Amino acid sequence: MSTPEAQARQQIDAQLVACGWVVQDYKQFNPAAGRGIALRETPLKSGTCDYLLLVDRKAVGVNEAKKPGTLLSGVAEQSGHYAENLPDFIQSIAPGSLPFLYESTGVETFFRDERDPEPRSRRVFSFHRPETLAGWLTEPATLRARLAAMPAAHPLAKAGMRDCQFEANTALEQSFVRDVLRSLVQIATGSGKTYFACAFSYRLIKFANARRILFLVDRANLGRQAMAEFQQFVAPDTGRKFTEVYNVQHLTSNQLDSVARITICTIQRLYSILRGEELDPDFDEKSGYEIATAYESGSGVPPLIPGDKRRDAASTLPVAYNAAIPIEAFDFIVIDECHRSIYGLWRQVLEYFDAFLIGLTATPSKQTIGFFNQNLVMEYNHERAVADGVNVGYEVYRIKTQVTEQGGLVEKGFYVDRRSKETRAVRWERLDEDLAYAAKDLDRSVVVKSQIRTGLEAFKDALFTELFPGRTLVPKTLIFCKD
Repeated sequence: MSTPEAQARQQIDAQLVACGWVVQDYKQFNPAAGRGIALRETPLKSGTCDYLLLVDRKAVGVNEAKKPGTLLSGVAEQSGHYAENLPDFIQSIAPGSLPFLYESTGVETFFRDERDPEPRSRRVFSFHRPETLAGWLTEPATLRARLAAMPAAHPLAKAGMRDCQFEANTALEQSFVRDVLRSLVQIATGSGKTYFACAFSYRLIKFANARRILFLVDRANLGRQAMAEFQQFVAPDTGRKFTEVYNVQHLTSNQLDSVARITICTIQRLYSILRGEELDPDFDEKSGYEIATAYESGSGVPPLIPGDKRRDAASTLPVAYNAAIPIEAFDFIVIDECHRSIYGLWRQVLEYFDAFLIGLTATPSKQTIGFFNQNLVMEYNHERAVADGVNVGYEVYRIKTQVTEQGGLVEKGFYVDRRSKETRAVRWERLDEDLAYAAKDLDRSVVVKSQIRTGLEAFKDALFTELFPGRTLVPKTLIFCKD
C-alpha cells in the first residue's frame, strides 16, 4: 500500500498536468518536452527538492510536497530554503533564488511570490499555468507592488465623485496597499455604488495594469444595468468613456472574450463555465441567491444544467479545475450585492480564483463581514446618506388587507388551480373539503391575485393624495416580485 506522501504526490502530479505542466523524474529530464516542466526529486546543494519548476528551460520556482493534513504555513521556510540552494547547472531567473514558491498536499496548496513588497503565502485552488508565470516574469513589478505604489504615484482625483465615493475608493486602495485579499464596502442604495465600481476599476486597469476584472451580479438584469453604467462612465483624466478605452463584455454565453478587461457575469453562469457545461438560459434571469436557497432547501427546483438530474446543493457537483478558465483568469472579482452571492453553492466559485475579492453591499450581514475577514473598509449606511443629502429619509406606509391580516378560506366544491413548483404545470382540482390558509401561507403555498391587485391599487390611489400630495412627478418605485 502506498504511503500518504506517495498518494499526495499522485494528486499533485495530476494537478500539475491539468494546469499545463509536464511532470518528469529528474533522471529522465527532457527540457524539450514542454514549456513548463515540473522536475521531481531534483538534488540541490542542500537536500532534495520535491518539484523544481522550469519555464522555457529556466528554473522559476519550487513546490514542496507534504502529506495531507500537514499545516502548510509552517513549510514556507523550507521551500524558501530550497529556492536559494540551486545547483550550478540549473539556470535560474534570479541568481541564487527563485520567485515562485508553492507548498502542497494535493488537497491544499499555498503560493507566494518572493518579488512582492512583503511576500506572504496565500491559499490557492491549484497551480498557476507555465505561461502565466512566464508573463509575470516579463513585468517590471508584480501586481502587489503596483498596487502599493498606485496611491502615491497616481493620486485619486475627486472630480466627478461624491464624498462617499471618494472616501470608499481611498479606503479600498489602502486595503490593496496592505495586500488584503478580501475587502468589503458598504455603501447605501442610491449612493452611486456602481459608479464607484466603474471608478476604481478604471484606476486598477490604467495604473495597476489589472489584466481582467470580473464583475459578478445576482441576475442578468443587474448585469445589463452594470453594462450601461460602464458605457456611460467618463474617465476623469481623459474625458473619454470607459468602453472607448477598454473592452467590456456582458457574458451571455460560456465564451470569455480574451481581450475584455471587464467581464460582467452572473455567478450561476460562472459556475456552469467552470463545470464546462451550458447553463439553462432561464437561470441567468433568476436570482442566484434564490437558486442557491432553493437547492439547499431541497425544494425541487429545476436543474442548473439542462438534463441534470441533481436537485440539491449536497448532490450538486463541486467546482473542478478548468484549464479554459484557470485560477489566475481574473486579478480582481467585484461581487455586487455580496450579502446574497457568497454562500452555499456559490462560495466555491469565488474561492476557485486567485484574485482580490471586493464585496459591494448596502446591507452587510454578520456572515458577510465574516467572509471578508472583518475587513469592512467603508461603512456608509442609509443614515449617513440622508445626513449628506445623497438620499432622503423614508416613512412607512402600510397597506393592510383582510387576507394579509387574517388569511382566508376557500369553500369545498370550488375548483382551484394547483401549480407545480418544478415544472410550472397547472392542474385543476375540485375541493372536497374547505381549504383554510393563514396569512403566513401567502406567496408561499397560496397565491391570492386579488390581494396583490388590491395592494397595488391602494398604493396607486394614495400616491397623489396621502403619499405625495401636490406633486405631478413621484419618486422611482421598486416592486419586489416573486416572478
